[in-house]
Amino acid sequence: MKNIIIGTAGHIDHGKTTLIKALTGRETDRWEEEKRRGITIDLGFTYFDLPNGNKAGIIDVPGHERFIKNMLAGVIGMDLVLLVVAADEGMMPQTTEHLNILNMLGVKKGIVVITKYDLIDSEWLELVKEDIKEELKDTFLENAPMIEVSSKTGYGLDKLIDAIVNKTETEIEERDINTIPRLPIDRVFSITGFGTVITGTLISGNLKKGDEVEIYPVNKICKIRNIQVHSNDANEAYAGQRTAINLSNVKKSEIYRGCVIAPKNSMKNTMMLDVKLSILKSSRRIVENRSRLHLYTGTSEILCRVVLLDRDELSPGESCYAQLRLEEEIAVRRKDKFIVRFYSPMETIGGGEIIEPVPLKKKRFDDLLLEELKVKEKGSSSDVIEKIITENSKNVPSISDIAKITALSEEEIRLSVEILEEEEKITVFNFKNEKYVWHKNYERSIEESIEKYLYKYHETKQYSKGTKKSEIKSRFLPAVKQTVFDLIIQSFESKGLIKTDGEYVSLGYFQIQYDEQYKNVEHNVIKILREAKFELIKLEELAVMINSNKTEEIISLMLDDKKLVKIGESGITTSEIYNDAKEKLVEFIKKNTKISAAQYRDLLDTNRKIAIGLLEHFDSVKVTKRVENDRILF
Repeated sequence: MKNIIIGTAGHIDHGKTTLIKALTGRETDRWEEEKRRGITIDLGFTYFDLPNGNKAGIIDVPGHERFIKNMLAGVIGMDLVLLVVAADEGMMPQTTEHLNILNMLGVKKGIVVITKYDLIDSEWLELVKEDIKEELKDTFLENAPMIEVSSKTGYGLDKLIDAIVNKTETEIEERDINTIPRLPIDRVFSITGFGTVITGTLISGNLKKGDEVEIYPVNKICKIRNIQVHSNDANEAYAGQRTAINLSNVKKSEIYRGCVIAPKNSMKNTMMLDVKLSILKSSRRIVENRSRLHLYTGTSEILCRVVLLDRDELSPGESCYAQLRLEEEIAVRRKDKFIVRFYSPMETIGGGEIIEPVPLKKKRFDDLLLEELKVKEKGSSSDVIEKIITENSKNVPSISDIAKITALSEEEIRLSVEILEEEEKITVFNFKNEKYVWHKNYERSIEESIEKYLYKYHETKQYSKGTKKSEIKSRFLPAVKQTVFDLIIQSFESKGLIKTDGEYVSLGYFQIQYDEQYKNVEHNVIKILREAKFELIKLEELAVMINSNKTEEIISLMLDDKKLVKIGESGITTSEIYNDAKEKLVEFIKKNTKISAAQYRDLLDTNRKIAIGLLEHFDSVKVTKRVENDRILF
């Protein structure tokens, strides 16, 4: 099950909040003023259970230009955006600004939703769609689905839901929960009897009740008292979930929107950022050195001065390295995205990516410093290691394996591996004194392949506990050492992707349904075998005797569940009959010290062939052993 964050974007009064209410049945406007004025002022939140079982948190952002800072606080963590355009108005200034912001912040997936379909005719609709397509050229939504809906009549809502499901299943990757948790705070409030509560989107890792965390940049250490996900109490929250957390040892007045929850000592506060800054082609502003700007990253809004490191001014459509000198402390990580708005008048002019979150003060026009930033932006020696790991992920190489390939020392590789692991680019498996690594992209592809394979397997073999581990290894990880393969299986199981039952592997959620078909086959099998008693029947013969295409599969399950026993190549019997044959054998030998085939034949009231077959089986499982023509207890 994926945890997805869906966000809205678009001009004021284009129907974002009404659309969400039509999809979920819930209102996202919280404040009295919002309901009175009929506009969204602050962020609204609700949730949506998708038909495919995925959970979707929904963030409703305000469309009015005056509340753009609230919109920016909501974009963090969005997996899928619904760009809402009213059919009677088409693309408007705030739609374009929202689109620019989403582009700059690296949102990749979206659906264009044309609302108010009931207000226009087909000719006007085609004009509006052509205008939208023109505006979306060279953006992440250029080839996005475009769906017309009416929140009033319900027209198109099913189609929109299908499109959302398709996107979440085929295009959106589940976030990595096995990394450092980070939750930018977008709301803070207090509840009588509970204390301080914060909300936000958990963008990485997972948080549990009882965890000790630190709130940055106020450096307040506190404990998680309670967690809610989609208004329900939970013991744990995972990346990609909208989360409310009740914190102990902190007052509401001590924290604010823009703070970040993360593990203790996992982040550092900063008053400067080294960045790659880009100005929108559509911007009307030229940014001069030391211009004062509004910076937005995560849920933070901070004033800053921009120091252009290789020029005196930055024009629309241009990019350069810059250092942002902040007027307040924040806590961020490398590769975080940001937006900048002009100081006055307030308008979005550009954005970029953080290269160094805790830099030293930089001099302008310093070629060595610029080269250093270029290396940090494009990569470093760890890029070579990452490439080697990517190319050899199918083998899950060890550090010593990589050392042989690169001719670098193991210590150099170990340092790069630590950097890559911190940057969440690779997964490391520790076995004894060695580290084995593979790239997360390859890991995700293997996970997806195994998930698809098991899904199809369960569809066709619903009475099987799963496929064998050996089958998974030979199909997907044939070159991996067995010990490392076992660690990978444990890792997948800890994520909930799969579960294991002895040597069987199934999807984490799969449960065998002991339905009417199973019960009918089971009843008939038991009946036939009881009538046959010690005359063992082969699997193929039972399949012919029972008119069901699932007989062999169900008999295999019955064998796994110990309801039946297979006696070598002789055939199958019930556990009840098998135990009876075994008990009679053991009891006779205890009384008489030994037993012959003829005596065992008479004891079971069967023929010599069956008696010998059973005795040979009990020899093989070390119940008895043969001494000349007799058997004694093993």
